[in-house]
Amino acid sequence: MSRDRDAMGRPLVVVTGIGVVTSLGQGTADNWAALTAGRSGIHTITRFPTEGLRTRIAGTVDFIAADPMVAPMLSQRFAEAAADEAVAQANFSAGISGDFPGALFMAVPPVEIEWPQRQALAEAAGTTGDVTYADLLRAAGSRRFDEWHDLFIFGTVADRIADRFGTRGSPISLSTACSSGATAIQLGVEAIRRGEVEAALCIGTDGSVNPESLIRFSLLSALSTQNDPPEAASKPFAKNRDGFVMGEGAAALVLEDAARARARGARILGYVLGCGEKGDGFHRTRSSPDGAPVVAAIRAALEDAGLHPDRIDTVNAHGTGTPENDKMEAAGCLAVFGERMRSVPISSNKSMIGHTLTAAGAVEAAFSLLTIAHGRVPPTLNYAVPDPAIPLDVVTTARDVPVTTVLSNSFGFGGQNTCLVFGAEPV
Repeated sequence: MSRDRDAMGRPLVVVTGIGVVTSLGQGTADNWAALTAGRSGIHTITRFPTEGLRTRIAGTVDFIAADPMVAPMLSQRFAEAAADEAVAQANFSAGISGDFPGALFMAVPPVEIEWPQRQALAEAAGTTGDVTYADLLRAAGSRRFDEWHDLFIFGTVADRIADRFGTRGSPISLSTACSSGATAIQLGVEAIRRGEVEAALCIGTDGSVNPESLIRFSLLSALSTQNDPPEAASKPFAKNRDGFVMGEGAAALVLEDAARARARGARILGYVLGCGEKGDGFHRTRSSPDGAPVVAAIRAALEDAGLHPDRIDTVNAHGTGTPENDKMEAAGCLAVFGERMRSVPISSNKSMIGHTLTAAGAVEAAFSLLTIAHGRVPPTLNYAVPDPAIPLDVVTTARDVPVTTVLSNSFGFGGQNTCLVFGAEPV
């Protein structure tokens, strides 16, 4: 194997830029400091009234200006902030001039016109009842909704980010539920390995905390209802876990062909060693009860990386805090790693930032790379009541250990399962 090729002869993929925005702050430095200190970004929602809602808390990003009731606009602002940091860190001015020298792969939430816009649409249509197709045509003819039409098209956010950074080719927008951010990274890795691009800007972003989303997830009994105190609500792997807490934010990674990155003198922040995915289609929201798809995704990532399970130093868990997900993830890890899994440090940052949904896989990829860089595993908050059915080494205070490899899990509704392996060095 050459210095810049893996055991299969494929180009090694390195990370040369990282950017993060979550409820903990803007930028990798602020996020990492808060994360390892065990500080929670989950708080009572203030951006809209929550009276009558069962869940009144979330990990909202309240320090970036945008209309809080228009999810695509928030998603765009978060993505811009994360990508600004990542691209600046990649320092393409070192030997490269002009626009971003590669493709854009962007995970964005599914979009649709939300309640305030629907109400305005009905008013413009001149009706207080059900809106008919004829009403929609009449309202559209008023030209009041040109901007909304643009905002609520699925590819708009990616188009705007592509324009901002000058990425090459058509930007790819994708949504694979809660594994979307990891899928964006996987697509970037695969494009580099195939030689289609030499660099990729991979982003996961989500600004979906709004009344409609809270109600929809509540109807699925997926959200924690322990509103007081907010920071104690998200309890991944604990016996008294009762659901996830919504979060929002974005993360961006700049990926490059290792040979190209070295040639331009770029600082290498880590390697994406392996990617694995498995879709099961068992149910629109539930995971397959036998856990087979989770096991298959983890094994596929390890096989792609050319690593034996014993080589993984820590697991960045999906760890949503829902009764079913955490049990399924634990069973999957135990099936792959065996008894050793009982002593492998595992942590879920959703206990501090909430579940950032479409952005989660990318945010956790960034945190996985920072774990390698600092040799420190972030804690899982609120693990006061261990679940005897989940015999894992859940990290409860930041733990300093040598870390050269991290497995990062992302499991989404509809059986969308994506796992990534990050390393300090090539295998």
